[in-house]
Amino acid sequence: MNQMRVVVLFGGCSSEYSVSLQSAYAVMEGLDEKKYQVIPIGITKEGKWLQYDGNRSRIPEDTWQSGECHPAWIVPSKDIHGIIVLQEDGSYQTQHVDVVFPVLHGKNGEDGTVQGLCDLAGIPYVGCGTLSSALCMDKDLAHVVAKAAGVAVPDFVVLQSYMNQEEQKKKCESLKYPVFVKPARAGSSYGITRVEKQEALASAIETAFHHDTKVVIEEMISGFEVGCAVLGNQKLTVGEVDEIELHTGVFDFHEKYTLETSRIHVPARIDEKTANRIKETAKVLYRALECEGMARVDMFLTPENEIVFNEINTIPGFTSHSRYPNMMKAHGLSFATVLDHLIEAAITE
Repeated sequence: MNQMRVVVLFGGCSSEYSVSLQSAYAVMEGLDEKKYQVIPIGITKEGKWLQYDGNRSRIPEDTWQSGECHPAWIVPSKDIHGIIVLQEDGSYQTQHVDVVFPVLHGKNGEDGTVQGLCDLAGIPYVGCGTLSSALCMDKDLAHVVAKAAGVAVPDFVVLQSYMNQEEQKKKCESLKYPVFVKPARAGSSYGITRVEKQEALASAIETAFHHDTKVVIEEMISGFEVGCAVLGNQKLTVGEVDEIELHTGVFDFHEKYTLETSRIHVPARIDEKTANRIKETAKVLYRALECEGMARVDMFLTPENEIVFNEINTIPGFTSHSRYPNMMKAHGLSFATVLDHLIEAAITE
C-alpha cells in the first residue's frame, strides 16, 4: 500500500503560533505512519516557510527552526500539485503532495488565506473551504448568516476603524451592560474584554482595535457555553456535546489552554433531549456557513433552554486539552480515526 503524502502546516503569522505547534505535533504523531508520509512545513512568526526534517519533539518546544530546515512553499501552479523545496546549493526540487492538513489557528491560516492557496494549487486540504473559513472567522458576518438561518444570536453592534468617535458613540447607545467587546477576526479570545459599565467601554474598544480593524460588541448571554464537534461533508458526524464550567468571567486564552479555574464536561450535564437539539442546531449552522471537513460549533444554552449562537472554529485545537478531539472520543471515535476521516473527507470532496 502506497503512503499518502500529507503536508502538515504549522506555526504561522498569528498570535496563536504556540498553540499551533502543540496541535500540529499531536496531529503528526496521530497520523498512522503505515498510511501517511508526513511532510512538516512550519511557518515562522515572521512568515518564512520551512520544511522541517528534524525530530518532531522539537516542534512543540519551538526549537525546530534551529536546524534541518529548507525553505519550502506550496506552489500555486496546478501542474506541480505540490511543494517546491530550495536546496543548500541553490537548486530546487518539486515534490508531489496528495493532501494538505493546515493546523494554523487564527489569522493567516484559519481565515481562508491558506485555503485559497491550496485551491489555486489544486491540492485537496483538510477542513473548510476559502469562503467558509473567511465567514466563520468574522464574528460579524457569521452572526448575520446564523440569524438568517433561523438560529438566535446575541444582540450586537459593529464598529469599524474608519468611524470617528462620534459615530462609534452613537452605535453604542443601545447597548445593555454587561457586554463583551471582541476583535471581529481574531481567534482564541485575544483582545476580548468583558465590560460591566459604560465608563470602561472606550478602553475595551481600544484594546480590541489593536487586534483588528473591525470590532464586535455583544450582549452577555446568561447561561453557559456548549459546543459540538462536527465532522464530514455530505454525511455529518457530531461528537458528544461539551460544556464549559466557568469560575471567572471570560474563557480567555489563558483559561483555554490551562483550565486553571474552569472545567470542561464531556458530555455536557444536560438531558438527552436538549443535547439532541444542540446537535441539530450545530448541523444547521455548519450547513449555513458552508463548512466542510470539520468545525467546532460553539453556542450558549440559556436558563430558559434557548440555544444561542456564539461562533464556529474551523481549525479547532488538537492539543491534550482541546475540545474537538475529546468530543469525538466521547462519541466513540479515536484520535487516529478522526484524522483518517478528515483526510478522507478532503480527498473525496
